[in-house]
Amino acid sequence: MTLSELTTEAPLSDGYDAATRDDPAFQSAFRHGFTTIDDLQMHYVVGGAGPTAILLLHGFPETWYTWLPIMPDLLPGHTVIAVDLPGLGDSTGTLPSYDKVTLAGYVHRLLDLLGFGSGVQVVSHDAGSGIAFALVTQWRDQFAGWLMMDFPVVGGSLRYDEVRTLSYHFAFHEQEPLFEQLVAGRERLYLDYFYRVLTPGGSLPMTPEGVDEYVRAYSRPGVLHNGSRYYQAWPQDEIDNRLAMAQPLTLPVHVLAEAPLLETFLRAVRDAAPEATGAALDTGHWMVHEAPDVVLAAIKEQFGY
Repeated sequence: MTLSELTTEAPLSDGYDAATRDDPAFQSAFRHGFTTIDDLQMHYVVGGAGPTAILLLHGFPETWYTWLPIMPDLLPGHTVIAVDLPGLGDSTGTLPSYDKVTLAGYVHRLLDLLGFGSGVQVVSHDAGSGIAFALVTQWRDQFAGWLMMDFPVVGGSLRYDEVRTLSYHFAFHEQEPLFEQLVAGRERLYLDYFYRVLTPGGSLPMTPEGVDEYVRAYSRPGVLHNGSRYYQAWPQDEIDNRLAMAQPLTLPVHVLAEAPLLETFLRAVRDAAPEATGAALDTGHWMVHEAPDVVLAAIKEQFGY
């Protein structure tokens, strides 16, 4: 089956192209794709025909749309694949578990179906980095390098009990069903607050159109529920990560983090990848929105564009 054939599956999500259907630049370079793996229809955006795949994994509460400002500049020599994480965005269906090894399995199988069984370059932010860690440790021959942004890899020197104190939202998102009961129907109110509270000065880090797209996606049935389950799985992720760290990673790993967090986050990654490097950014948490040119330059340097 060709990549073109894989991306023509009928979507289960209405409105998946709300942010791109009137964008001729997007239409000329990228297309939406849907591929069902077990009981989950994965949504992703793909463009380019280069021999090397670059995989983009967003965080919570974001979608593939996070990467749109920098995706065109990643096309030379690459096939660019921006995935909606399992259960989030416009990916639709049921999941047997929310531990990141299980979720990474869907992304791994999607890449295989798209024809990229080796040499994949990974860029990840926030929760996408939890899945990326599982990918590069469980399927080591599939990946050639990893750039991760603003995420604490637990399991070694860093424990989840320490991470929970960094921000209110770790504990809040664990509260089920209370989290959904409080936020359902108030998605815009909550997301607007969430984006601002993790941005220096409390400004909105993305355009109003960006907020509209995220509100649309996180108002879909089940998406907030799935997002909260991502947080509830952290204790299992810590166990799984600790086991994976027994075999050090040898692929190049680079960490971008907010300046106050870089030392902690880099040390945590080095428990798995002793040669990992890092750099501090003068931003808040939403790095691609706040400083796309800086992020793009870091990606190009990491992967030798």
